[in-house]
Parts: sequence; C-alpha cells; structure tokens
Amino acid sequence: MTTSSIESSASRVAKRMTEAANKFLYSLDKSQLKIATFDFDTDERYQWAYTPSDRNGLLLRDMSAAQRKAAFVMMETAYSARGSATAHRIIELETILGEWEEINSAVSNWERSVDRYWFSVFGTPGSVNEPWGFRVGGHHIGLTANIVDGDQVAILPLFFGANPVLIRHGVRKGERTLVEEEDWARSLLTSMDTAQAKTAVVDPVAPADILTTNVRCADPDTVPIGIGFCDLQDGQRDQLVALVKHYVTRAADDLAANYWREIESIGFEDMTFAWAGPAAVGEGHYYAIRHPRFLIEYDNTQNGANHIHSVLRDYAHDFGEDLLAEHYRTAH
Repeated sequence: MTTSSIESSASRVAKRMTEAANKFLYSLDKSQLKIATFDFDTDERYQWAYTPSDRNGLLLRDMSAAQRKAAFVMMETAYSARGSATAHRIIELETILGEWEEINSAVSNWERSVDRYWFSVFGTPGSVNEPWGFRVGGHHIGLTANIVDGDQVAILPLFFGANPVLIRHGVRKGERTLVEEEDWARSLLTSMDTAQAKTAVVDPVAPADILTTNVRCADPDTVPIGIGFCDLQDGQRDQLVALVKHYVTRAADDLAANYWREIESIGFEDMTFAWAGPAAVGEGHYYAIRHPRFLIEYDNTQNGANHIHSVLRDYAHDFGEDLLAEHYRTAH
C-alpha cells in the first residue's frame, strides 16, 4: 500500500505477486482461464463485495487441489502472516456459520461453504509497461491488488468480516475472530471521561452496517466525526494509533511499512474517532476513524452483535488510482 513515492521494498511484494499469479494462471485450462481473467481497464476491476452473493471469476469449487493451493498462495502475497491467518480463519467460519444456522433452523438464501470464494486476474502479470492485478472475493473477504509500473502495489480497499465473531458451538466453542478490532476500540472508549465520551459517542444506536458500503470511491463525509485526536490524553492517543496500525498491518509487511511511513509523515493531529451504540459487550456497536488520508469503519450489530464488518479505505489510493494517474500521466 504505497503512493507514487513508493519505497523500493514494494518491488519484493510485486515480484512475489507476479510469480504467484503466473503459477495460478499456468495451472488453469483454457475454459478456466476464460472465467478467471479480465482486461485491466474495465469496470469489473472495481467490483467488490462482502456479502455471500455470487461474483465473477473462477470459483474455488471449480478448481483442483493444486489449483486451489496456487490460488491461495496468490492471495497470501498481499497479506502479512497475521493477515493471511485471519483471511483463512474467516473463510473457515463459513462451515461453522452453516452449522449454527442448521442448529437454529435458520433458513439462509446462501450456501455456507469454504468453496464459495472467487479468484480473478486482471491484465498480464509481470507486465512492466501496463498495470495488472488480481482479486479475491467471497463472504467477508474483499481483496483487490493492483500492480503499476512493475513495482508499485496497492491493495486497498481492504476488508475483513466475521460471522460468527464468537463461536457458540462445537469443538471451537469460545473462539473469537477480529478480536483486536473490537476490544481495542472498546477499551479506548471506556477509558474516556464523561466529557470525552459525550463527544465521541455520536449516536446511542449503531447503524446496521458500515456506511461506506462497497462503493468505488469512499467519501469521508459519509462517516461521523466524533472526538478529535488532540482532545484525547496521551495514553488514549497511543491506543488509537495502535488500532489504526493494526488495520494497516493486515497487509504484507513491506506494503504496510511503506503506508505507515506515509501516514506518519502526515501526522495524526486531524484524526477523529467516533462510536455509536452502547459500550457494553454483546450490544450492537459501530466506530469510524477519519484521517486526512484514510478512513476505517467497523460495525458489529447483526446476528445479535456477533457479526463484524471492518474496512480500511484510502480516498486516493483505493484500487491504485493515485498510482495509475501518475502512470498514465508519465507513460501516455
């Protein structure tokens, strides 16, 4: 996740992405290639979602075991070790969600299956003169990687969700997913004094979902403002910065380090934190972090506050738009 002032270390990630994408494509037959590949300069590249609805691309179910392995290796190039582990954990929750719905006789319009994830490649991996990218999508996984000029990489927007957050049955009963995203934000809120909390809590009722949804361009004015960074105490500021960094470091280490340097160069003085809903565990809640460069949204209201949506968006860098603008300005 870098801007046009990209550090050379991103080239290592781009190389791994290129190798993994080509291995994935080489494993496919002609009919699979037709489904999995798209031109880069199409609106399809901007399509992403976090619901269990169908996507375009090649479905895991329609791959061999070797092809699935290659697909996941490609996905993992975009994430840190923690990010990769979280992504796989989220996918595994589909089986648990299906079991829970069956236990509770809940009828779903969607099949709950770890096979319902789609993989796509845009353009030609390894091209230096033309951008390329890949996408991984399915229930609660939203990943889009864009590689420009051979060594510049963007993987925003970056979405993780979880349902259930807390597993309530079976051998994994009691396990939680996206723990820090929930606990660290609540800890920050509960550390505030009355005056601070009055500013930070913008609504006693949380919205039903993240407000930016899955639109192509995130508008910061869509989300509430809440309390300013400068109105927090030193320890609270550290808590908020740590929470932001937790979202950033979902990405591959080099990308996260580059992006974090960009954020630090801007500073945090104009950042805000807003909360909606009660602070009590188990109650529906929401928060938003606004910064001049990015925004973070989190929501946990559905299924008895056991269903998280969380995303990091960048106003200029989503889908590599800033990198592409510079590319087309200089190359064409």
